[in-house]
Amino acid sequence: MSRYDASTIEPKWQKAWEEAGTFEAKPDTSKPKYYVLEMFPYPSGRIHIGHVRNYTMGDVVARYKLATGHNVLHPMGFDAFGMPAENAAMASGGHPKTWTYDNIDTMVAQMKPLGFGLDWSRMFATCDPEYYGQQQAMFIDMLAAGLVYRKNAVVNWDPVDMTVLANEQVIDGKGWRSGAEVERRELTQWFFKISDFSEELLEAIDTLKDWPEKVRLMQANWIGKSTGLRFAFERTDGGAPIEVFTTRPDTLLGAGFVGISPDHPVARALEAENPEIAAFNAECRKGGTTAEAVETAEKLGMDTGLRVKHPLDATQELPVWIANFILMDYGTGAIFGCPAHDQRDLDFSRKYGLPVVDTFFALSDSTPVETQAFVPPKTEKVKWVKHFTGIDEATGEEGIAATVAFAEDAGWGTGVTQYRLRDWGLSRQRYWGCPIPVVHCARCGVVPEAKENLPVRLPDDVSFDTPGNPLDRHPTWRQCTCPKCGGEATRETDTMDTFVDSSWYFVRFTAPHADTPTDLDAVAYWMNVDQYIGGIEHAILHLLYSRFFARAMRITGHLPSGCEEPFKALFTQGMVTHAIYTTRDQNDRPVYHFPEDVEVTESGTRLGATGAAVEVIPSAKMSKSKKNVVDPADIVARYGADTARWFVMSDSPPERDVEWTASGAEAASRHLARVWRLADEIANATGEGEDNEALVREMHKTIDAVSKGI
Repeated sequence: MSRYDASTIEPKWQKAWEEAGTFEAKPDTSKPKYYVLEMFPYPSGRIHIGHVRNYTMGDVVARYKLATGHNVLHPMGFDAFGMPAENAAMASGGHPKTWTYDNIDTMVAQMKPLGFGLDWSRMFATCDPEYYGQQQAMFIDMLAAGLVYRKNAVVNWDPVDMTVLANEQVIDGKGWRSGAEVERRELTQWFFKISDFSEELLEAIDTLKDWPEKVRLMQANWIGKSTGLRFAFERTDGGAPIEVFTTRPDTLLGAGFVGISPDHPVARALEAENPEIAAFNAECRKGGTTAEAVETAEKLGMDTGLRVKHPLDATQELPVWIANFILMDYGTGAIFGCPAHDQRDLDFSRKYGLPVVDTFFALSDSTPVETQAFVPPKTEKVKWVKHFTGIDEATGEEGIAATVAFAEDAGWGTGVTQYRLRDWGLSRQRYWGCPIPVVHCARCGVVPEAKENLPVRLPDDVSFDTPGNPLDRHPTWRQCTCPKCGGEATRETDTMDTFVDSSWYFVRFTAPHADTPTDLDAVAYWMNVDQYIGGIEHAILHLLYSRFFARAMRITGHLPSGCEEPFKALFTQGMVTHAIYTTRDQNDRPVYHFPEDVEVTESGTRLGATGAAVEVIPSAKMSKSKKNVVDPADIVARYGADTARWFVMSDSPPERDVEWTASGAEAASRHLARVWRLADEIANATGEGEDNEALVREMHKTIDAVSKGI
């Protein structure tokens, strides 16, 4: 009887598949097509067990569909632009390009022995000029179609690294890398008009029947449709009225103050004449620019001294306060505060001694608000104190509708629908990204590069020894000729957000070597992706941007109608976790250790090298910084690829987390050996076995259950 020897069996068949082109996909109209795709990886340097689980899931589906007569596309590539490569270059004195392509080579060499049924002939990296050149061509088409524009926007600026930071990179008002005080600076940025598609993107969520409900809900909340009233407060000094948008106009009689953003035009105008306001606004701008960032910050305000008239009673004046929790890019950058029915407004009002006026009470309790705002659901019926529309007992929804109708009839307000979704800012002051293909000409203004000059390639001769964007300092790359007038011009030095790169790669896989962004015949055959697999952490940005991009590509002729929703089915897998092993240094700070450096015995867990006692933290997401990672290459060398693949698929339902343990891997290896022995016994059996109808029925039931499970 032969022994299961993965080190011999797996390379043999992997070589056979490669030589036969088993997994190379070609259009074949005689078979139904099936396109399965896992979210492609960032080339960080080494794959981990989480990658193995993700790609094994896709491989199971791909091989099953192949076995059931489908023509399967299952490609692989790399999401290769981004800051980590630049940071590595700064740290090592190397080059992002070298770092990235070396890492890709390493990861491909790791992935191939794992035996995934991938079409490697279609592989590309988003940093390939052949890829980003086609992306630049689409950008030019989208610019011509009015889907891209430039405007001034407030950003987080690191004055030491001289770059824009994402809100997540601002920690306690300081740059995550430099430690410098971050400034909120107004810069000219490029934007995609994704907000124009808010309603379409929202309505189409209902068609995504094979997406997890949680993801659909997250996208709907991110788009954030809300209806309310837009109106203006007249200023007592005769200045420009302050316009507000509110989703609760029914609480207008409870208004205690008007709040404006530190970046509101009124606040900015006051800076010039009031040093205290200027200082306060400057302090506010040190914080993040997202709703999440301002929500967690301490609520601060300053009375401007301005007063406005209440729209229902011109004799009632409300103070105008600058407040750090009001964002300029949502609504109008101004609100009216109703402390009795909004906890944030109540906390702010109590802090600064502003009035609290109850607008309505619960039907059974008329206790005035003290420390907890009364915020019932809009569907709950309440008793109004004295509503200007005459309602007495009604729901919030009824109160809102009555107020909007009253305001429109009186001519001082308009019912409107707004969305939380903001336009997508794509400018990045970084080198390692897709160059934005426009030039700046003194005579012609901003001009798109001529398509025959694409790709606008990144220069290789750059230095990272000085903070900031190397493209700004390059002696020759910036200098160019205007495609419109032929005069001297300068290139745009901002590069594109890496989310742009990942918003259409799934389409490029259908014809990765085409000399146009897409091949419409290939798209017509392969799209849409039948099964998309990836982590729920991408539920909003990547998936929402991809849905927008598909629509933009349709408008610009790069996708046919019917591809607006590029992913038919979405599966969000669980993580692979592992225990964390720590000791303490002389300053009592944690020191993390790799699993292979730790010995687990009956007497406890200790470091193999020193015998020091090790603290074991229960299973957590694998993290390079915490060293609770397992190298798949070690598992393949010890047990074989199928052991790793079997364990991550069998130990836990695929939508749940799975804990990697050495004992679990050992058990998976023993199971495969048993399967091998059974198959070997059957193959070498003499004669025919006895009929066993019960066994045949059980076999067919198992086949049916497994098929449905896949």
